[in-house]
Amino acid sequence: MRAVVTVVGKDKTGIISKVSTFLAERNVNILDISQTIMDEYFAMIMMVDLSRASVELAPLAEECRAMGEKIGMSIHIQHEDIFNAMHSV
Repeated sequence: MRAVVTVVGKDKTGIISKVSTFLAERNVNILDISQTIMDEYFAMIMMVDLSRASVELAPLAEECRAMGEKIGMSIHIQHEDIFNAMHSV
């Protein structure tokens, strides 16, 4: 199963490292990543593979939220199908 992870917040050193380490510790594989900095704001979107993840999507979503709080960012994960449905015209 694939999912989309979004990370948004004030730019600071180590965001990509912290988020990728957090995901790797849960055996979540990053398939694609795009990130940008707009003025002082950081935005990243990742396509991830959860097929070998050590945690189900719902608990992982809560862990992502808590991780985001810990590092001062907004981190969300949602199933690829839901993301696509929300962003189709």
